[in-house]
Amino acid sequence: MYDYVPGKVDWLARGRPAEGTDAGKPTAGPLAQRDVATCAPDETVGVARERAAKSGNVCMVVNAEGVVFGILRAKQFAADDDAIVAKVMRTGPSTFRPNVAVKEMAEYMSKHDLDSAPVTTADGRLVGLLFRDVAVKAAESAS
Repeated sequence: MYDYVPGKVDWLARGRPAEGTDAGKPTAGPLAQRDVATCAPDETVGVARERAAKSGNVCMVVNAEGVVFGILRAKQFAADDDAIVAKVMRTGPSTFRPNVAVKEMAEYMSKHDLDSAPVTTADGRLVGLLFRDVAVKAAESAS
């Protein structure tokens, strides 16, 4: 037996195994694309834009430990190539935990017209990006 001090919610948010009636339902974590563009706050927008072009036109701004600081999408990529990411990034983006039900994610992303949403651990480390089309398809399949 292991006494996980942070608690059940943290356990689930970290994508740990679960039991019970909801254990088999699809969640955001396993469906999130892991291979996403990342950049550091001190890099240039031009470099970040190049990386993002290969993985959904989104770049997650992270520190050396992978903690999410911000996000770059089309509006931020409109900045000059030499602009510093920290100056143009959208700070504090809404993030979601790996244990959030995919049905909930699909509804939220559709309602807010989000093409993708960052999935992070409880301590803010990037897990990946969940794309709306993937979430909607998984939610429909689970119904």
